[in-house]
Amino acid sequence: MSRTWDLRGRTAVVTGAARGLGAGLARRLADGGMDVALLGREAATLEAVATTLPARSHVVEVDVTDDAALRRAADDVARHLGPPSVVVANAGVAEGGPFETSDPDTWRRVVEVNLVGSAATARSFLPRLRATRGYFLQIASTAAFGAAPMMSAYCASKAGAEAFARSLRAEVAHVGVAVGVAYLHWTDTDMVRDVDSHAVLRELRGHMPAPARRVYPVDRVAAWIGRGIERRSPSVYAPPWLRLLQAGRPVFPFAVDFLSRRELPRLMGEHAFEQTGLLGHGGRIEEASLGRPATGPSPGDGSERP
Repeated sequence: MSRTWDLRGRTAVVTGAARGLGAGLARRLADGGMDVALLGREAATLEAVATTLPARSHVVEVDVTDDAALRRAADDVARHLGPPSVVVANAGVAEGGPFETSDPDTWRRVVEVNLVGSAATARSFLPRLRATRGYFLQIASTAAFGAAPMMSAYCASKAGAEAFARSLRAEVAHVGVAVGVAYLHWTDTDMVRDVDSHAVLRELRGHMPAPARRVYPVDRVAAWIGRGIERRSPSVYAPPWLRLLQAGRPVFPFAVDFLSRRELPRLMGEHAFEQTGLLGHGGRIEEASLGRPATGPSPGDGSERP
């Protein structure tokens, strides 16, 4: 759609808003005149982001996999800012490593946050999106159509999130609610900064073509997504050239299989491909929720992978 939706004075909800892309989107939407509700696991960090916004804001500490808590969050947002016109399901975590030796709880948590959490977010906010004839945006990834080895939970969850959003779009279009899917690539967040500290992910990224290895600043990615929100776009690409990859979806599995059979035996002989644990500072928060010590490098200041 080429027509721009006037968002000034409306309310937006962004999950996973404590840092990285979530925080960047909150700023982008607030700069466009929207009141913004920031949802996430870290109240103090969310409050710090909220103080930087030029519009009204409201913070809700919530786990997106907790249906009852999300329903309460939706009521809370409506009381403080009014019914939302935009809801962005951005909360996400990732881990890497061989599936066979993956920790079942960690693997399951990736799917719960990225897929189940997105569905729970939609379920909680849909009644008010109906009232505003609003827009629900699912943050997905190139992983939704380019499944990679050693990233089984992340790829499965993002493919599922894409399919969920497309199914939801067909269900709610007749009541005036639009649903979009945002496809991201490498974004400069602490989750992605963790990548090069793990041989499994460093090697995977290193074997991509040079353009596909590029990391994009959060502000630029947020601007691309913000334009998609303004247009109520069914598909948003950040960067825009990712749109070209959709045509190649039928051949991606064959390409991945070919490269994996050729490269993985050599790489596994050179590196011990161990489990990464949940990546980024947000991942360390999730690890703590699973009752285990955090793994990986010291926290950075980002939030979403491709």
